[in-house]
Amino acid sequence: MPWDPDRYHQFERERAAPFEDLLALIRPLPAMKVVDLGCGTGELTRRLADALPGSVVLGLDRSPEMLARPAGHARPSLRFESGAIEDAGGSWDLIFSHAALQWVEGHATLIPRLLSLLRPGGQLAVQVPSNHGHPTNNLILELAGEEPFRSALAGWRRISPVLPIDAHAELLFAHGAHTLTVVEKVYPHVLPDAGALADWTSGTALVPYFERLSPDLRDLFMARYRARLRDLWPGSPVFYPFRRTLFAATVPGD
Repeated sequence: MPWDPDRYHQFERERAAPFEDLLALIRPLPAMKVVDLGCGTGELTRRLADALPGSVVLGLDRSPEMLARPAGHARPSLRFESGAIEDAGGSWDLIFSHAALQWVEGHATLIPRLLSLLRPGGQLAVQVPSNHGHPTNNLILELAGEEPFRSALAGWRRISPVLPIDAHAELLFAHGAHTLTVVEKVYPHVLPDAGALADWTSGTALVPYFERLSPDLRDLFMARYRARLRDLWPGSPVFYPFRRTLFAATVPGD
């Protein structure tokens, strides 16, 4: 099942809020060479480029569905390419990633590798959801362990690779980064009802499960998931405290 840009952008305003906080952590330099890892449909990559005048910015994403959208944002200083985050190469003044690294396993090796791609004095700026302990996510793991989903998934469940904030800080320091900012922030969202919670996760956390399930099992999974969410949140509206980790670090200059 491919990524659905329309489903993802159903909550565009809520998903954009942490982007602004991450953008504020950047230390702008003249004529930067920038890559946005996991650029999605490109709207926020364009905003990143607008905030860094004189810079050359590349948006990188592996989803053909997402990359079908950014063409309208391209210009001589802003382009988009297909590619996986874990295969990214090059040499950069800023490596930026908003809500994408959580899809890549092995952060203990991924983060040092990204630091190694920075030019002297370059900066890494990342935001990842760290909401994996919330009931919306726990219910996904619970359902994946039940039949008929357990057999269809061969016991597979996705455990978030996102590290605790202190582990992020220690990892960045251990690999030579300085001027560290590592924070966790709760973004309060008020959604209409439990159905909106299901819609939110169906555009993100549920995607890798749907990729592995037949259409009939996807429908059954969603029906059970929606029912259990309604049991937890029977009223309206629903307060959804979404936890995210933001970190920025600079490597030594010449």
